[in-house]
Amino acid sequence: MYCSFSRLSLAAAECSLFNSLPRNVLSLYKRLRLTSPAVPPTVCSRVSPRQASRTLAFPDCVCVCVCVCVPHPRRRKAGILPSLEDLLFYTIAGGAEKIPAHKFTTALKATGLRTGDPRLKECMENLKVIMKTTSDGNLDRHLFKKCVQSNIVLLTQAFRKKFVIPDFVSFASEIDALYENAKNLGGGQVADYIPQLARFSPDLWAVSICTVDGQRHTAGDTKVPFCLQSCVKPLKYAIAVHDHGTEYVHRFIGKEPSGLRFNKLFLNEEGESRNEYVGFSNATFQSERESGDRNFAIGYYLKEKKCFPEGTDMTSILDLYFQLCSIEVTCESASVMAATLANGGFCPITGERVLGPEAVRNTLSLMHSCGMYDFSGQFAFHVGLPAKSGVAGGILLVVPNVMGIMCWSPPLDKLGNSVRGIQFCTVKSVINLLFAAYTGDVSALRRFALSSMDMEQRDYDSRTALHVAAAEGHVEVVKFLLEACRVNPVPKDRWGNTPMEEAVHFGHHDVVTMLQDYNNKYSPPGGATEDKEKEISEKNIDGLL
Repeated sequence: MYCSFSRLSLAAAECSLFNSLPRNVLSLYKRLRLTSPAVPPTVCSRVSPRQASRTLAFPDCVCVCVCVCVPHPRRRKAGILPSLEDLLFYTIAGGAEKIPAHKFTTALKATGLRTGDPRLKECMENLKVIMKTTSDGNLDRHLFKKCVQSNIVLLTQAFRKKFVIPDFVSFASEIDALYENAKNLGGGQVADYIPQLARFSPDLWAVSICTVDGQRHTAGDTKVPFCLQSCVKPLKYAIAVHDHGTEYVHRFIGKEPSGLRFNKLFLNEEGESRNEYVGFSNATFQSERESGDRNFAIGYYLKEKKCFPEGTDMTSILDLYFQLCSIEVTCESASVMAATLANGGFCPITGERVLGPEAVRNTLSLMHSCGMYDFSGQFAFHVGLPAKSGVAGGILLVVPNVMGIMCWSPPLDKLGNSVRGIQFCTVKSVINLLFAAYTGDVSALRRFALSSMDMEQRDYDSRTALHVAAAEGHVEVVKFLLEACRVNPVPKDRWGNTPMEEAVHFGHHDVVTMLQDYNNKYSPPGGATEDKEKEISEKNIDGLL
């Protein structure tokens, strides 16, 4: 039988393993036991396919070497198993006697773990020391065990696919596809009312993911630092609730989304600011102190309405707010913050509790209801995950109990959310919208419109549903999009083509005629008030039900 134990207690002398030894050897062991009752024996094994040599060593006494015949490995006794280190070695080695160090690190990265993970610090340090003593860069079973034994539990979970995302390689490839899908998306404008933000290139685009088990994946410009801006609000709210409790914090702020612009001067009937996510505008510290008149106006308005604790210094409060918004992060570090919220307040990289469960629960609830400015309702309906956006171009997305995601790209849509970030999060809805237009499914398009979906969403080639319907010659779909949804009839894709040109190219004359008639009476956005546009759209949709 094979044995993986390195030490047995004195009581082991009574077990069947020792009772099977020759009588004279067992008698000698029992006599020695009486002379050294406080010192347990050490059992050393040299395992071969058919036999094992075990040495019972007693300090200051005698050394007895015993050779025991070992049955075939397939008939070994229950309870005597290879160590976890051995199993891990055999799993990676694949039958070889040695493992190249680079093969170990490559296999480790395939699980989603990184060599720089703080939890694997001892393992990586041991590996560096061992590599200096080997000439060929290979690890035999003994060196491998020495390297991984300090982190064997985490490594065993990783290689046995016990993490929240077992097949991380396939998952990462899907994320890369979503990243590339949004990379070529145009449109949007970099926030230019804050000088520091206006300096960013509109081509920057990054996505970083961290799971609750510490699996990491990044794509794009994830090393570029940027300001958190409003993405810091979930974190500061969670810290406030963690330190002071929900009851105290909500004496001064409400829980309901206001439904108004994020920088609107407004209080609810109880005289509270509606919630902590829809209140202030965003700025970096220095520039906003100089040009943040509206922030100061909102601050003093709230102070007048007794929305702050007594004795609050408004200047200090605003300075702190500006500083918090000006905190710089990268996509990688921000994804760990999001993963901490996904992990119930425990940092997945260090294992430390950062936030209490009550703070995390409340934070995720508010992120879900009002984290995306005026797009919060649609985002909650179509994506259904807690998120928070900021005017620097970041979107902090939380998948509870699974992962945290940080998307960052400076160009913003008209609601102040990252264009590419929204595309990344809602790509499935874009696919469904364009597929319905491709198949001529007006019923599906009607459902999308009634659910407040943006009917002008674009794919990675900047093609809209109107492009697809015009190219396929679906007259009813084109009519619905133009008359009921009042979409822009002349959007251009990445090649500069309009729906009219698509219809002409494919010979759909009925669609061409309809587009020409609509263009003659079309008024671009801005010709009517927002409420009037909404009223017209709702009437047209009701007329086609």
